Amino acid sequence: MKSSKQPWGRWPARLLVAVAAVTALSACAPLVVGGAVGTGVMVANDRRTSGTIVEDQGIELRAAARLREAFGDRARVVVTSHNRKVLLTGEVPSQTDKALAVRIVAAVENVNLIVDELAIQSSPSLTARSADALVSARVRAALIDARDVFSSAINIGTERGNVYLMGRVTQREADRVADITRSIQGVQRVIRVFEIISEEELARIQPRHTPQGRPPVQ
Repeated sequence: MKSSKQPWGRWPARLLVAVAAVTALSACAPLVVGGAVGTGVMVANDRRTSGTIVEDQGIELRAAARLREAFGDRARVVVTSHNRKVLLTGEVPSQTDKALAVRIVAAVENVNLIVDELAIQSSPSLTARSADALVSARVRAALIDARDVFSSAINIGTERGNVYLMGRVTQREADRVADITRSIQGVQRVIRVFEIISEEELARIQPRHTPQGRPPVQ
């Protein structure tokens, strides 16, 4: 098995691929109130149904619109929905605003669960957000490089060096992805927001594919 640990000097091409993927998939990226940077999942091997993907996009759109109406420019709330589980990251001015943001999103149709990771502080600088985008790109590149991981099934978002991981994964995959992420330069903390599925369910979802969507070795 190929190790995921590679000398950083050999990574520029992979980083470019990861950054390009993030840019190309902006339609799948977390919707943002206030302009944060995040990464979405590649849909080619997405483990959600097509209907659920559409529902998640609708959740993000409706939540972003309602948050924008409530907060305007005084808060920066990143809304990421995966299989109807909604992760809230970003910054709000007060505890009252934090609670209001959660209530607004909880009222959006099809939301099953909210993971509140909003910080009560001022929004980061453009430099800090750019650094977070680079961390996400490094994580994506490392997951692409790890041949035993379905990188396209993982949603990655970084806020203030904290990396949030979402997706429908087995416990084995969750542990592996978290271990890889912790080893990346610039990562302060790894927060798992995974939905854990069984190995049997994984086999039903992707019975004919190996990690990265490669055909199985005959």
